[in-house]
Amino acid sequence: MTDTEKPQSDKPAPDVDPHDARAERSRSLLREIASGDALAGVLAVLLAIFVGSVMIAAIDEGVRETAGYLTARPSDFFTAVWEAISGAYSAMFRGAIFNYNLTEPAQQWRPLTETLKFAGPLILGGLGVGLAFRASLFNIGGRGQMLVAGGAAGWVGFQVDLPMVVHLPLAVLVGMAAGALWGGLAGLLKARTGAHEVIVTIMLNYVGYYLLFWALTKEWLLKTPGSVNPKSPPMKDSAVLPDVLGERFNLHFGFVLALLAVGVAWWLLNRSTLGYRIRAVGENPHAARASGINVGRTYTVVMMIAGSLLGLAGVNQVLGTVPSGVSLDLDAGIGFDAITVALLGRSRPLGILAAGLLFGAFKAGGFTMQTSENISVDLVLVVQSLIVLFLAAPPLVRAIFRLPAQEAK
Repeated sequence: MTDTEKPQSDKPAPDVDPHDARAERSRSLLREIASGDALAGVLAVLLAIFVGSVMIAAIDEGVRETAGYLTARPSDFFTAVWEAISGAYSAMFRGAIFNYNLTEPAQQWRPLTETLKFAGPLILGGLGVGLAFRASLFNIGGRGQMLVAGGAAGWVGFQVDLPMVVHLPLAVLVGMAAGALWGGLAGLLKARTGAHEVIVTIMLNYVGYYLLFWALTKEWLLKTPGSVNPKSPPMKDSAVLPDVLGERFNLHFGFVLALLAVGVAWWLLNRSTLGYRIRAVGENPHAARASGINVGRTYTVVMMIAGSLLGLAGVNQVLGTVPSGVSLDLDAGIGFDAITVALLGRSRPLGILAAGLLFGAFKAGGFTMQTSENISVDLVLVVQSLIVLFLAAPPLVRAIFRLPAQEAK
């Protein structure tokens, strides 16, 4: 065998240190993380919490009192600031994760179940908005999709008399179908006429609201017989989502449905042909059309799936444990909160799961913070708004924390 025929060795060249190669790969990975979306999202949350801390200190009476003699005894001022901020966030922790002031172990973990209960519809709504984002569609019609789906599921929930094994799945499927129909209408108009989905979904929010209002005035639809209030009767027991941890907790099967939806959405986007088409259309619809993808059909299908997920969030609200029936406020602002969840989760199913849990914790802990520390629950809304603000300005976040600029893809 000649020298030219000798196989080349797989070992690195003698002048290349394997340790240096590993170190370079590690540095490259750290640069990729630092310049990616995930870190910017986490830092946006931390920055919003910091600004919220400043606001908590500013409205605290003890801080304002000690600020009057700051130069004489600065330690009193900084102690008051620490007590105000730590008291607020420890109260939020007790209301959202673990209440260490209680002695019974089961009740100590009750706040975590409340967080999961609030997170369920937020995750579902975030998936509906985020999936549309991946196709470059701005679905802000979550409220209308939830209202229509909740009304349809509620009608099945109290008008139909069936065994639970049939009644509950039927109510869930009817609600999802109604949400898919409402979302698909916006996608169809986008595909056929070029109508902008933002305008269409805004208008459909109003149409869905007044359609539900009309249904709540008709006894043969949703109105409670003999009642003057626009509210339906309570759901039958066979159509109520069952408890997950027993009657002592409010956590019901809706959170399990949210976890299943996360798994399905991840598989759809990353492992299916439809997911490839969705991502291709989102990246460049003109190139996708040139490659043979039916862009209009993809718009319609994406909005139908997004509507079904938001519809499932509405079903969660109506068929949850001990539901009070269908009403005009069943969406509870989730249709718009879902936009924030999708933005924070970067329209990735796992990111939306984490963002939904975070916002669920905000909702659960905000009430405890208000009752124990006398801090308005509206402060939580301010923190959420600040998160959106910083997410919308990633260069600002990167400049504050001196992160490298994100590389163009």
